[in-house]
Amino acid sequence: MTALRSFPITRVDAFADRPFTGNPAAVMPLDEWLGDDLLQAMAAENNLAETAFLVPDDSGEADYELRWFTPTLEVALCGHATLASGHVLLSAAQWRNEMRFRTRKAGILQVTRSGDDDAYLMRLPAYRATARPLPDIARAMGGDVVETLWHDSGYALIVYHSAEEVRALTPDPAALSEGDILYIATAPGTGDPSGADVVSRAFAPGAGIPEDPVTGSAHSVLAPYWTTRLGRDHFAAYQASARGGHVGCRLVDDRVELSGRCVTTLAGEFLL
Repeated sequence: MTALRSFPITRVDAFADRPFTGNPAAVMPLDEWLGDDLLQAMAAENNLAETAFLVPDDSGEADYELRWFTPTLEVALCGHATLASGHVLLSAAQWRNEMRFRTRKAGILQVTRSGDDDAYLMRLPAYRATARPLPDIARAMGGDVVETLWHDSGYALIVYHSAEEVRALTPDPAALSEGDILYIATAPGTGDPSGADVVSRAFAPGAGIPEDPVTGSAHSVLAPYWTTRLGRDHFAAYQASARGGHVGCRLVDDRVELSGRCVTTLAGEFLL
């Protein structure tokens, strides 16, 4: 019998205060990087929106290197799996209050304890989208679109009049499946049962994610837009997917500070 290799794996619901809400991510610390094909195959096997792979960082810039894979490709930035990674590492290192991650395309990211052990603050880059006509995307998203914006990192922001309209959307995934683009639908939260200032949903069919439950990187785009529109540096957000999740947002210079909670739902070993 061939000897099996064992890798630790923890499944975490991020931006969640109880199981089965928020966005699930797999967190897998490694001693060293495995081949990209193997990392992708492991992420496909996990079949979650993201699997976060971590390796101790020897550059002196951070505690760990961090990469994220969907079931079909590697992404440049994933917020919820970064939050989940911070949760896993800080839960194991109770004497630490912060973890820093060096990433390949999003710079240095950090996750810090906030209050009790399951609440965290995370800083991500702020992505300021600019107005651009996106008629094909607006048509594929459906509904009565107010305005569309674009960020060259691959984010389309589609703004609607009301949270009710955002909740009712049924986008055409085939028409939105070209490339690694995140399509973010958003509206004011006025009257929404979530009680949030801002409501959104996010879709990434081209990355194998028809609808993402709660998307940290989407709020890298939402925070600059809504702080300008609301006239203040912070707001409460709710991502209105079937699972749903609350995200606290604050714009701090060129960074977005997101707050959220995490719940561990599974811990074990991945065998190869």
